[in-house]
Amino acid sequence: MNQSALLRPDWTPATIALMVLGFVVFWPLGFAMLAYILFGERLREFKRDVNERTDGMFAGCGRYRNRHRHSYSTGNVAFDDWRRAELERLEQERRKLDEMRADFDAYARELRRAKDQEEFDRFMRERNSVKRNDNGGSPTEFQTP
Repeated sequence: MNQSALLRPDWTPATIALMVLGFVVFWPLGFAMLAYILFGERLREFKRDVNERTDGMFAGCGRYRNRHRHSYSTGNVAFDDWRRAELERLEQERRKLDEMRADFDAYARELRRAKDQEEFDRFMRERNSVKRNDNGGSPTEFQTP
């Protein structure tokens, strides 16, 4: 993910300006920009999930259609055997790629979870250190561990 993008779902000067401009020009545009700022990251995950479910739903239809499309004979037995073997090999490769994609998605999900856990743990450490410092009369600034 490119964090240096000018327009990303976050409270940046560009997104705030676009939101205000949207409210001035046509109020639904302002609400759309506000929704993008608040829910933009979730939208990317939602889109990926919808695409995966749609692919899964229509994958069966494609296999069913392909089986009937490839079931006709050319009249040449050797060619038909070779063709059937090649189609089966390609189907096995597609299954391997689907498994690799699922493995990578699980790996990426685990990395995101670990990163989120690390950020949460750091927040809790900083929060607890601030509470301890408040009790001792020290400044309430966040301190890095």
